[in-house]
Amino acid sequence: MLPKFKRILLKLSGEALLGDQRNGDPFNPKIIEQYAHDIKRVTDLGVQVAIVIGGGNIYRGMNEADSGIERAHGDYMGMLATVINAMAMQAMLEKIGVYTRLQSAINMEQVAEPYIRRKALRHLEKGRVVIFGAGTGNPYFTTDTAGSLRAIEMKADVILKGTRVDGIYSADPEKDPTATRFEKLGFQECISKNLKVMDMTAFTLCMENKLPIIVFDMNTPGNLLQVVEGANVGTLVS
Repeated sequence: MLPKFKRILLKLSGEALLGDQRNGDPFNPKIIEQYAHDIKRVTDLGVQVAIVIGGGNIYRGMNEADSGIERAHGDYMGMLATVINAMAMQAMLEKIGVYTRLQSAINMEQVAEPYIRRKALRHLEKGRVVIFGAGTGNPYFTTDTAGSLRAIEMKADVILKGTRVDGIYSADPEKDPTATRFEKLGFQECISKNLKVMDMTAFTLCMENKLPIIVFDMNTPGNLLQVVEGANVGTLVS
């Protein structure tokens, strides 16, 4: 099948890289390998892929009163965690023959290119997967916001938010068995129903720039390909 989208921004959470393991390791190699193969299937169709990964599997922002670490300082620590995750994804993609470039919003020349928009666009046009690390490079902004910002800057057709649930529900399906799944929602409808698709800054960026979001289960092999081909997988917000 022909892909529905030419250029996508794939937003992954750091916690997703844990999979089901809880042995203290920040990564589950099997999950990263599955993600890499799913991304390769998409790039083999000629789809241009940019990726933003969170850092929650390594470091989550803590309450300043409890940790003694001020918010801005903690946010920079979280940005460094996202670079570690981005490097892990880059290594697995390159292991299976996918050309990649890692760009960081915080300069660290030994491991990543600095984020340069025009350079990132050229990489995408040449078929390379571009992974964006270190969020926006600024404290007080989440990696959801970084994903929305980079998607708009890269002129992506859609943000694909890979999670461990198969879409947006009226409540947390892991806690409420009566929660109902939505197939399609409008931006205003998400706000009126108080559905937490992304943090409000990220969500507003998408809404103002008319950038659709698809929330889907990334942990099911083949789902990413189905979404890119236009199958009814996950929940569309537009």
